[in-house]
Amino acid sequence: MGNYTLLQAARGEVLDRPPVWVMRQAGRYMKVYRDLRQKYPSFRDRSENPDLAVEISLQPFRAFQPDGVIMFSDILTPLPGMGISFDIIESKGPIFEQPIRTPAQIEALTDLDPEASLPFVRQILRTLRQEVNGQATVLGFVGAPWTLAAYAIEGKSSKDYAIIKRMAFCQPAMLHQFLGKLADAIAVYARYQIDAGAQIVQLFDSWAGQLSPEDFQTFSLPYLQRVVQQVKATHPDTPLILYINNSAGILELMAQSGVDIISVDWTVDMAVARQRLGANIGVQGNIDPCVLFGTKELIRDRILATIRKAGNQKHILNLGHGILPNTPEENVAFFFETVKQLNYASSRCAPIRNY
Repeated sequence: MGNYTLLQAARGEVLDRPPVWVMRQAGRYMKVYRDLRQKYPSFRDRSENPDLAVEISLQPFRAFQPDGVIMFSDILTPLPGMGISFDIIESKGPIFEQPIRTPAQIEALTDLDPEASLPFVRQILRTLRQEVNGQATVLGFVGAPWTLAAYAIEGKSSKDYAIIKRMAFCQPAMLHQFLGKLADAIAVYARYQIDAGAQIVQLFDSWAGQLSPEDFQTFSLPYLQRVVQQVKATHPDTPLILYINNSAGILELMAQSGVDIISVDWTVDMAVARQRLGANIGVQGNIDPCVLFGTKELIRDRILATIRKAGNQKHILNLGHGILPNTPEENVAFFFETVKQLNYASSRCAPIRNY
């Protein structure tokens, strides 16, 4: 008997409990991953070698049996296929030797052909579907245009995003041209992932929370909509999830993107998020990742509170951001076990209100 609870919840079906997975599910908190990283120190090798990426994706599946298995990859993975080269330096993050700063660079970008430049993604997802064998939903993911542009223009991670914001305010036409090219490429990439086996795709616009609501409506939202519209035109039944860090000020705007699920960070009370978003859109989240450093009693209490506030439909339990390094693996196991043993009919997790 298969386990499709994550896919069912994303489609709005009524279940006995919420499905559960966590962002950055595979990674540094797991000893088996750290051991493998010692042998293969290059992140791009780990994420672009199908055998390694599949193994890493399956490490938490074997350990915790989450309801979702997400492909081990990076949001920047498709950029070289457009002519934007980068490297990922351990403990430093992405580095772009030639940041995108001129119209000529943008004009020189090529259309993304995933089969030519990213065939390993197809191999990873197809193998994951075979290995998971219906015991969990397989997720793909993509970076959103604003966030990919922020990395490519800044040239690395940033604290203030001054370079891309200066471009936005001083050279908006150039930035809009770049965002449009990224949106079309990301739509192609998302469809490629779905065709390869992804049953749900999550969009990460991680740095859009650095924008004011006005600027989000100008430089992020239209391009999120452009991606979603193109994906839904060919794959209308594949649920899409949108995550933005520090998104408390733009929740309602996020819902205008056209996605099926809004992934909520922990800075918003889940009951408040439900009220603000309305009944027609699902929610994911939103436990503070640091809760997993707490006692089992605290972890259980936060799980129950989140489920009660989210209601008994269209909710995927997750963290409000990625799981942190040094998180005790036994607490991660307890987190998954607790959710999987719950039932909406129990008074302990009876919803506060029914959506």
